[in-house]
Amino acid sequence: MTPSSYFTYAPTDKNGAHTQRPANPADVLVSVIIPIYNAAPFLDQALDSVQAQTHKNLEIICLNDGSTDNSLDIIRAHAARDERIVIIDKQNQGYGATCNRGLDEAHGEWIAILEPDDWIEPGMYRDMLSFASTFNEPVEIIKTPYWRISLPDTPRQRKLNCSYKKRVHVDKQPFVITDAIHLLHHHPSIWSAIYRKSFLNEHGIRFKPIPGAGWADNPFLVETLCRAQRIVYLDQAYYCYREETKEKTRAFHRNSPNVPFDRWNEMLDIIESLGITDERILCAHYSRGFMYMSGVIEENDPDDPAIHAQLERMFNRMNPELVYQYPRISPGCRRLYAEVRGLPKPNVSHLQYASNLLEQGVYNLRNIGIYGTLDSLGNYLIKYRRRTGGR
Repeated sequence: MTPSSYFTYAPTDKNGAHTQRPANPADVLVSVIIPIYNAAPFLDQALDSVQAQTHKNLEIICLNDGSTDNSLDIIRAHAARDERIVIIDKQNQGYGATCNRGLDEAHGEWIAILEPDDWIEPGMYRDMLSFASTFNEPVEIIKTPYWRISLPDTPRQRKLNCSYKKRVHVDKQPFVITDAIHLLHHHPSIWSAIYRKSFLNEHGIRFKPIPGAGWADNPFLVETLCRAQRIVYLDQAYYCYREETKEKTRAFHRNSPNVPFDRWNEMLDIIESLGITDERILCAHYSRGFMYMSGVIEENDPDDPAIHAQLERMFNRMNPELVYQYPRISPGCRRLYAEVRGLPKPNVSHLQYASNLLEQGVYNLRNIGIYGTLDSLGNYLIKYRRRTGGR
């Protein structure tokens, strides 16, 4: 199907203008990009979940990124049973370059991404496309929440709502990102959305070819959401995301402390290149920076020269007035910010920040229950001083 055949012209509206209505969404081709590197323990589940989608018109692009396990054998076994699977066997280049190869090879009108250690529920693409088809203009991004799979593959595995479920409230759809700032505060979760391929091509949006995994989803998140003029949000989760263990997360921050700072700076580069000055977007991005910083200094000394240099680099790009006034940034983080930048100690409102924590606690109770809320609160209080450099 060509892009032009996806739309049929409806009768003119009251102003005499034609409105475009999508044709049957079941006919739309979706290209599902799966970047695969040593994912054998999980790959059958991931591929089964795509093949079981109730939306059948799929192109399933499996990119074997130089795996040294039997991932390629698993892909070939699935491809022998499903002609929709395309296999690209390539040398190892990392997540970003591999996704870019998938984008270049894709023929679908829509692009979906599935990480090979995750899985999706059967109605994901059908429901997203049906939802988009109810609008009179071509949508660029269809976004949903996702399921957090906590303590995966253990007897304590739990399926939890993500941190923006029921939080995205817009007056009208489609919308732009300033109408739904919450989407910029949380986990990038680029795979819980699908993207119109012509939108990505028009703006030259691609992943940074960073070696390894490298958080290449971060710049992609901010560029897609900040460029899009027609986003729609369906508050139904389908994507099941296997969360990292706490031990693995801690090891990452010890071994790769520069990655969160580098990706944050690249995201701000994109924001600045787009000429964005909206304080809501800047504050959301500053808040992300402090969140990333906190993860790093939990496992590293903030006074270590290399870490301190990263703090200076990031903080020097932030507007002090916005840092001091934004309630999501903790008093300890603001004091660390002022200290590193050599600014006077800020006057911070503990009441304002406590109010923000209370609001978050009430939301968590509704969203993930009392057990999840107590676990989250306990972890936050235990690590607060370390996450703010003891300030």
